[in-house]
Amino acid sequence: MALEELLSDSLDADLEESWENERTATPVRAFAVRLHAIGCSLRETREILALFGIEQSHQAIFHWVHRVADSVADPPSASPTRVAVDETAVKINGEWSWVYAAIDTETKLLLDIAVFDQHGTDQATTFLAGLAEKHDLSDALFLVDGYGYRTALFRIGLSGQLDYTDRNLIEKWFHTLKQRIDRFHTSWVGSQPSVQQWLEQFMHYYNHQRPHQALNHRAPVEEELN
Repeated sequence: MALEELLSDSLDADLEESWENERTATPVRAFAVRLHAIGCSLRETREILALFGIEQSHQAIFHWVHRVADSVADPPSASPTRVAVDETAVKINGEWSWVYAAIDTETKLLLDIAVFDQHGTDQATTFLAGLAEKHDLSDALFLVDGYGYRTALFRIGLSGQLDYTDRNLIEKWFHTLKQRIDRFHTSWVGSQPSVQQWLEQFMHYYNHQRPHQALNHRAPVEEELN
């Protein structure tokens, strides 16, 4: 089948419910969302679609991306044994906010991500408590870089240790995230929930689609489910 035919066809996709009342064929929308997820700006995505005779506005592509973000599932429930956790600062409407994230150091699965107005022990406790609701952390050892995290872990009955080597994985992930952010945002303009949606969509791409060299070019979800 020619690419032009594929992109004009209507396929029964897993995300079909998120495309209700859309006149553009599902493969086109899925292709556009994938392009944006791997690093193309909205303008670049629009120009690539135009090469195939598909004319869409930036706003339409923006809505496709965020509609998928609303519909993607959380990562599969995991039972990690070593978890690296940290936070990094981002700007939303010119004001600093903090993104907290946790990653399984063995499978490279990103376990959760959340945005907070402030950072500190209370925010770390809230993030870790939410993480415990999604995953089995009974055997997990948390790798942290400060005593605030150890206090937060103690509050909810989890264990951790200071680690400045193995936890580098979370710092590398934040570097990947910052590269993606800096391509489009010196500062996000929008609401905190919209930023959270963007981060969840990026997390879905990282866990389900992005091949990882340390996993023999498999995605983290493939490693987790093996």
